[in-house]
Amino acid sequence: MDPLDTLALAVYFVTILLGLPANTLALYIFYRRARARLTPNLIYMINLCLSDLAFILILPLKILEVVPPGWSPANFLCSLYSLAHFGTLYASTCFLTAVSAGRYLGTTFPIRYQLYKKPLYSCLVCVAIWILVGFHGVLLLILETSLGANATLFTGNGSTCYQEFSPEQLALLAPVRLELSVALFFLPLAITVFCYASCIHVLVKSRLHEQKKRRAVRLAMAPLSIFVLCFGPYNLSHVVGYARSEDVWWRRVALLPGACNAFLDPLIFYFLSSAKDYGLAWVWHSVRQGCSSFRQKMTMGHRESGKRQPQKGAALQGSTGPGVGSSK
Repeated sequence: MDPLDTLALAVYFVTILLGLPANTLALYIFYRRARARLTPNLIYMINLCLSDLAFILILPLKILEVVPPGWSPANFLCSLYSLAHFGTLYASTCFLTAVSAGRYLGTTFPIRYQLYKKPLYSCLVCVAIWILVGFHGVLLLILETSLGANATLFTGNGSTCYQEFSPEQLALLAPVRLELSVALFFLPLAITVFCYASCIHVLVKSRLHEQKKRRAVRLAMAPLSIFVLCFGPYNLSHVVGYARSEDVWWRRVALLPGACNAFLDPLIFYFLSSAKDYGLAWVWHSVRQGCSSFRQKMTMGHRESGKRQPQKGAALQGSTGPGVGSSK
């Protein structure tokens, strides 16, 4: 196993070990918050969390590809797996963009945004995002099934999915990769940069305290930085590959930061929300409150059982008392 496969295995295992509990915890928090009050950003974060969890659950198949002797799936299964793997990545970029748009509207147009800030509209936006990602996936599937066995798009020429392509396959694949990058990364990236830059501009000009301004800038820069660092290298490889008409060698390395996004997103959840509402302190407070109520119920149960035992003893003595007196 070469060093690149070793690095990929390490990244995938870390993503599963950190991302699965972190996103499960985040989903639990969002469920608790949604029962109290459902907001547009909460809906976007729930879908982002579901997308990350779907990506993490598919990662064991990616590990089977890397571990010797390697996993050689059937063509149709390889197509579905590749679409789910890359589809969840691009869905995450779209939901991060939706979160940035919500923050931009709430900061720049606070009064007008309150009139249209309805969960139904956010649900429709999420449905549109899933349809957009699914539409690209269906197009790729149609393209895959129409090529025939000698020019498959996903299986390539090797034993692994979506790798080692022939020149004929690359001639078809390079424009498809470029379109995916433009529609599902570069366009969302431009929207995200505009939204957070506008938020920073409005907040800097506001009358907030300097400390609050600096915190607001950090809150805007954190998700934007993760957006660029996690998804930028992989989509940049598509642009370079299209310009050179080749499958660049560092594409596999560029895909690894995208996997790290699955456990970095919960950090975004933490930074975009107050520590009391979404943070670990709030979860710890909820767990302590639940344990305290459980102990209180158990204590009350022991007290009631303790009161019942003396009453049973008094009743027993009352029933035997007349019999003893009569014998005397």
